[in-house]
Amino acid sequence: MSATIETPDAPTAGAPTVKGMRVNGKQWHQTKTAFRPRAGQQSFEQRALDRKALATVKAKEKEMKDEKATERQRRIDAIRTKRAAKEERARYQKMGEKMHKKRVERLKRREKRNKMLKS
Repeated sequence: MSATIETPDAPTAGAPTVKGMRVNGKQWHQTKTAFRPRAGQQSFEQRALDRKALATVKAKEKEMKDEKATERQRRIDAIRTKRAAKEERARYQKMGEKMHKKRVERLKRREKRNKMLKS
């Protein structure tokens, strides 16, 4: 049963050091440090790596956006063609009510030929 007490020689990194009272009496303000503008700078190699990583991310984002845009455009085109076909069917249906069936078929074929020649 020894009564030796261990005391640390240096304060630990976790505990802040007490510097005493400030001369101006404003203890609530933080203590100022020297202005060092180059303290947080990165090396050129590190900046180059960051730029390269950013460029790859941007390229991937652009690729994903283009994919999304092409898929959207494909869906829009499919809807347009369906609508056009539906309108054409309705038009032929209306013509069929007024004209003979064979004449409507003949007009369909003629319009189809003309459409193929135009495109």
